Amino acid sequence: MGPDAVKHLRNIAIIIVLAVAVWKLPGGGTGANTVGNVFSVIFIGGVGFLGFRIYMERRDTILGLEERQRGLLYGALALAAFALIATRRMWDAGGLGALIWLAMLGAAAYAIYSVWRAHTTY
Repeated sequence: MGPDAVKHLRNIAIIIVLAVAVWKLPGGGTGANTVGNVFSVIFIGGVGFLGFRIYMERRDTILGLEERQRGLLYGALALAAFALIATRRMWDAGGLGALIWLAMLGAAAYAIYSVWRAHTTY
């Protein structure tokens, strides 16, 4: 483990103590759900900020696309976002829902690829 073996073992012990506390203490599951929800909100905010930064850095390129290509790009991003938001419901719906979910993500990925290909082709 190297020179920080005691530090690593301490960190592992802290994680185990927290896991046992969530498992055994009353209300631990509710606390864990709350922390998970807070982390989810922070993660989604980070992804949104990343999207904003990418848009601001590539704004000239995006606005330089033909209207059809730009519409296809925005539609593909909206379709991918919808599919990701509805993941749980679609997978819980059974095999057909999972196939539709995969088809939606595949269509969004293909549309983004076709916009990229049209942009890089002269």
